[in-house]
Amino acid sequence: MLRQKSFMRLLALVLAASFLFAVGGRAQERQTDAASRPRRTGDETAQATAQQPAPQAQKPRPTKPDETIDEDDVERVETDLTNILFTAVDRGKRFVTTLKQGDVRVLEDGVEQKIFTFQRETDRPLSLAILIDTSASQERTLPEEKSAAQQFVDTVIRSQKDEVAVLSFTGDATLEQGLTGSAARVRRAIERVEFQPPSGYVGGGVLVGTPPINGDSRAGSTAIWDAIWVTSREVLSETSDKTRRAIILVTDGVDTSSRERMADAVDAALKADAIIYSIGIGDSFSFDGVDEGSLRKISERTGGRAYFPRNEEDLRSAFAQIQDELRSQYLVAYSPLNRAKDGTFRKVQIEVVNPELRKDNLRLTYRQGYFARSAVEAKPKSRQP
Repeated sequence: MLRQKSFMRLLALVLAASFLFAVGGRAQERQTDAASRPRRTGDETAQATAQQPAPQAQKPRPTKPDETIDEDDVERVETDLTNILFTAVDRGKRFVTTLKQGDVRVLEDGVEQKIFTFQRETDRPLSLAILIDTSASQERTLPEEKSAAQQFVDTVIRSQKDEVAVLSFTGDATLEQGLTGSAARVRRAIERVEFQPPSGYVGGGVLVGTPPINGDSRAGSTAIWDAIWVTSREVLSETSDKTRRAIILVTDGVDTSSRERMADAVDAALKADAIIYSIGIGDSFSFDGVDEGSLRKISERTGGRAYFPRNEEDLRSAFAQIQDELRSQYLVAYSPLNRAKDGTFRKVQIEVVNPELRKDNLRLTYRQGYFARSAVEAKPKSRQP
């Protein structure tokens, strides 16, 4: 029995030794084979890599309906639609907010146009510029003007949505505050606006002596048309096309020193798609009063209105009505039948065609026309990489 067990142990040891010898032999063969294989140079490695089939480009996966697309990846298409905003007021000077597309028609240069869009505009972002006359004629009224303007700003500005700029002007315009959505900054800018007396001014419209020879002859004068022109071209024209642009002009309307004509100022506002709301106020005791005709003309041509407050209550009411009008508008959009890109002025008319509404003698307020884009302006801009 003991011999049998010894024999079995010996047989197990022999088998184990044979297994270890076989495994060691195979490992040594792999090392020898690897050592005998020639190494590749850098060029040979690159060549071998180049011979490998290139991975196929992945096709872009289809976008799901509820997936957001980065705006930078969207190719924008230029459109020829003309947008016109208008308001409707009844006999009681109340805004009419129930008009439908079939109630009106649009004509361009006397030719009826097909309306593509008709909708109420109550939430459009605003880009406003408040222009405050600081010449001698505003000396007595300026404090009330500033207070009413500040109250207007507190009411109209919506954070992260609307923006307001403040400019003062006499012979030259001064940007007191660039476009900002901060009501606090606008209030501070309005507070900084001060009456600018000309050299030799003693009050009540009286000048003593003559201005210096080398001085600015426009100091203390009033250049209204220049102020509108520069505001339209250099402030409002840089805002988004999706905003409602407007100039709120506080002045007596008596221009004494502009280099630009009234027509140039109106054209600049039209090209910037900006309407002008005029608040005609001044010192009628020491000056010539308010030029109501000029202020009405520039406002009506651009689709705005002119207000002529007689006291502080009227002044605040004027600002309140401007706010209401900016929030109570209709938008009509059409593709002009005249497709010429010649930069010419196109006259626009909006008429009430509903027989029942025509009886109410609704008053529609809108810009009286626009300048067509020229061929250069209509050319699509190349997309930046």
